[in-house]
Amino acid sequence: MDSLLPLGTAPRPATGDDLAARLRDTLRDAGRGQVHGLDEARIEANLDGADVHSLELDLTGVAVGVPAQGSAAEAPSWEPDIVSRDEAVLRTLRLEAHPLTAVDLPVDLAAELQGVRFAWVAGADGSVGAEIVEPSEDSPVTGSARLAVSREGLAGTVRGLLTVALAGNGIQLTDFDMQIDQTGPRDAAIAIEASIKKGMFLSAKITATASAAVDAHMVLTVGDVQLSSGNPIVGALLGAVKGRVEAVAGQRIDLAEALPPGVRLTDVRLDVGDEIVVSAQLG
Repeated sequence: MDSLLPLGTAPRPATGDDLAARLRDTLRDAGRGQVHGLDEARIEANLDGADVHSLELDLTGVAVGVPAQGSAAEAPSWEPDIVSRDEAVLRTLRLEAHPLTAVDLPVDLAAELQGVRFAWVAGADGSVGAEIVEPSEDSPVTGSARLAVSREGLAGTVRGLLTVALAGNGIQLTDFDMQIDQTGPRDAAIAIEASIKKGMFLSAKITATASAAVDAHMVLTVGDVQLSSGNPIVGALLGAVKGRVEAVAGQRIDLAEALPPGVRLTDVRLDVGDEIVVSAQLG
């Protein structure tokens, strides 16, 4: 049922403005407690009979965060008893954000897809929606996607995560530097040098290294985290927080989560410069 998108009550949208308004409501319900700024997002749709000629979503200014524990209930899934399907095509889908903020990190996003097959569906309870149809060799989805974050912004996010992790053990981060080197078309090595302080008398330098890789499904994984210090006392303290740092850094970020299910990636590339850029070709 993950491919089902609820769009309110029957009848189904008959105009582009109606479809855009219903999509905004659906996105708002799905992201409650985590997504802010959707009311200012630009959503434009143009219908051509049953087909959607074009759908454009500009999420510039939208912020996606992590809700406080217990602050919001999970949005209910839509599992209707489907009584009818009407096949259609979304000819062009454009998604952009310049930028969208994801957990305090500004992310520049641009994606365009062509030929997304779907079906208008109606439920026995009077609800309507869209069901994404898996692409096939006869009906492929093509397009491209690009996601970029600034090197400085990424360093700031990593510094913030490290600051919080160390503070839990009474350790203050006093200096921080992060180096990112590209090690392959989809891989990078990360090295961090930092200075820390605990109390009035204990201070030392620490080093941290990690790897980052984007797989063929456009999932970014940061792993192989190593923490060390030449100071034996600090080394022992780092052992107490190492698990927390590894747990945070080891999280997988699905960069393709917003794309329709079944879209295949034919090429993925990572470019490291002033910006960290992930680009993909779809086919």
